[in-house]
Amino acid sequence: QVQLVESGGGLVQPGGSLRLSCAASRITFRLYDMGWYRQAPGKQRELVAAMTRSGTTNYADSVKGRFAVSRDNAKSTVYLQMDRLQPEDTAVYYCNARRVIGSSDYWGQGTQVTVSS
Repeated sequence: QVQLVESGGGLVQPGGSLRLSCAASRITFRLYDMGWYRQAPGKQRELVAAMTRSGTTNYADSVKGRFAVSRDNAKSTVYLQMDRLQPEDTAVYYCNARRVIGSSDYWGQGTQVTVSS
């Protein structure tokens, strides 16, 4: 069974940093486009950052210049470095693995990020 396991969430003060990790298992990781999404209370889930299997990145306007997505195919892991965090970044962050061929789409269980003083 495919597993995506997020880690690295927590409580941080405004202006602080966190690094999220998402470790994948039972997929050929290098063939998947990887994404980070978030969902705040009462809001829809939204794309935060994504990296295709070829390395192309895409960011939500609200996080450009503050967040950086990266991946290590040897470790089957995708990362989200989050700097200069703001209270509006508070949400549950989800990892997503997607492959157009075969219509594969997997989600992690989410990790809570809370930005508060």
